[in-house]
Amino acid sequence: MSAQPARSLSPLSEDKLALLARVTEGLDSDSLLWVSGYFAGVASSQRRAPLIQNVAAAPQGAFAAVAAIEVAAAPAAAQRLTIVYGSQTGNAKRQAEALAQQSEAAGLGVRLVRADAYPTRELAHERLLYIVISTQGDGDPPDDARGFVEFLVGKRAPKLPQLKFAVLGLGDSSYPQFCAIGAKLDARLAELGATRLIARGDADLDIATVAEPWGKQALDHARDVLKSDAPAAPLATVTPLRAAAAAHVSAWTREKPFTAALLANQRISARDGSKDIRHIELSLEGANLAYEPGDALGVWATNPPALVDALLTALRFDGASAIALHNETTSLREWLLRKREITGLNKPFLAAHAQRAQHADLARALTPEGKDALRRLLAEYQLIDLVREFPASWSAEEFVAALRPLAPRLYSIASSRKAVGDEAHLTAAVLDYEAFGTRHVGAASHHLANLADDAGVPVFIETNERFRLPADASRDVIMIGPGTGVAPFRGFVQERAETRSMTAGAGGRNWLFFGNPHFRTDFLYQIEWQQALKAGTLHRLDLAFSRDQSEKVYVQHTLRRRGKELYDWIQNGAHVYVCGDATRMAADVETALRDIFIEHGGKSEDDAREALSDLAAQRRYSRDVY
Repeated sequence: MSAQPARSLSPLSEDKLALLARVTEGLDSDSLLWVSGYFAGVASSQRRAPLIQNVAAAPQGAFAAVAAIEVAAAPAAAQRLTIVYGSQTGNAKRQAEALAQQSEAAGLGVRLVRADAYPTRELAHERLLYIVISTQGDGDPPDDARGFVEFLVGKRAPKLPQLKFAVLGLGDSSYPQFCAIGAKLDARLAELGATRLIARGDADLDIATVAEPWGKQALDHARDVLKSDAPAAPLATVTPLRAAAAAHVSAWTREKPFTAALLANQRISARDGSKDIRHIELSLEGANLAYEPGDALGVWATNPPALVDALLTALRFDGASAIALHNETTSLREWLLRKREITGLNKPFLAAHAQRAQHADLARALTPEGKDALRRLLAEYQLIDLVREFPASWSAEEFVAALRPLAPRLYSIASSRKAVGDEAHLTAAVLDYEAFGTRHVGAASHHLANLADDAGVPVFIETNERFRLPADASRDVIMIGPGTGVAPFRGFVQERAETRSMTAGAGGRNWLFFGNPHFRTDFLYQIEWQQALKAGTLHRLDLAFSRDQSEKVYVQHTLRRRGKELYDWIQNGAHVYVCGDATRMAADVETALRDIFIEHGGKSEDDAREALSDLAAQRRYSRDVY
């Protein structure tokens, strides 16, 4: 009953409201903050002579919540530092934000821009540019930087003799193409005539060891470049970082997580199936943690105690011995239980262990000729397998120092707050298998699966602005999520159902593609999808159970079979979302979509590829892959 009075108070007609929804569709929260300030400035200019100038060049979020004040002109390109970041899991974003905050605190003009929101036409006018970017898989850019990277390495990139730059790359040295995207952009900027201020930083998973000294150098050089041109900060200026931060105030962060109580822990795959998939429900009551469908929940897990004991035994260490590292002293057992990665294996540790073990097979794996053996070691061995098969002499202090810090695991949130309130639901595949004659488990999935009813788990919200439902709820959405990749789409359907019940015109259709090995054992959330189909909140459901027939059928095959209808939906404005495995599934799905554009749109392969890039640029093709 409140909807009609609210509409009647608006000074805009229905058609103008619809136009506004389309104009702002796909903008993230920082961009929306900026737009709100831009409109406030336009309104102010009609009432009194404003000081706002060159709004198009202003930093994102710079004019948020300033309807009642006048704002000074934004720094020109020659007077500011622009920081562009591309991030898949949030690490590059955090490093870029930290650098931006430090730069702002130093009194520098700074704007922070996600790569897919950066206006590439402005590159020719930039004077100082820092890029912080991760590399995914085998040398791929993060999804939010694909268009930016394509532009910069392509023919349309301008000559940049006026530009000074620096690049920080993030990656995982266990992959052959370690920090390849950072290296590519660093080389390309120099090729375009730009001046490199400092050597490229290549940060491994222990990010701080490289990122912190690189950031200090970068800040010092930014001061030198900008100090002669930096204007005094006017009193009325609202800086972009403070404006953005004001919209996301929370007492709980990655460094200070909230302890969420366990509400439910239910197996949703058949007990006689090959996979143990859990539906986990956690309480966020009292946390004031806001999330939207598409965001992830960061989970700080405890390593399996049995694995800690096995390592202590294999290495003949005393778990009670005190170990001091980085100004922190605690027992060896506590280091291994809560502070160090001990399930996976990585190349830096492998190299350190090989040096001590003096084993020919390990030494060979670390040579260019041994890349296949290295790939097998990293894929199949856990830490315990390595130390058992290739004994080496370690001191407890050296061993702990060589291990990577324990990192949180990110799980796509499988719920909508509109539907579940102060809860967050997860869909977790429990890693539990036999290898080398012993049981192996995953740290986080094992931790979640074995939580006691009265236990809590430290969590935080990892926002994912690039994986958002369309702002216009009348738009159709196509969701492609095999396996646990279906998790965010449970939240999408819940959100769309709630929005539909509360908002006039929110009639966008929902089409889900789901796949797994077997219908009988692996049809995740089967009853919920059937209920949603019956209620009309899910309009189409296409399934691919790969092992239920002699010929394997995956979601990409189902996409091709529905190609004509899929193409029609996309041509009529549908948004496409893909979630799940990045190694094969995401690439196979993209190939299928490209083939659909060729077959049903009459496009060449190059045109089909460009059409998908255009969809991504419009934020109508979004991926959350891992």
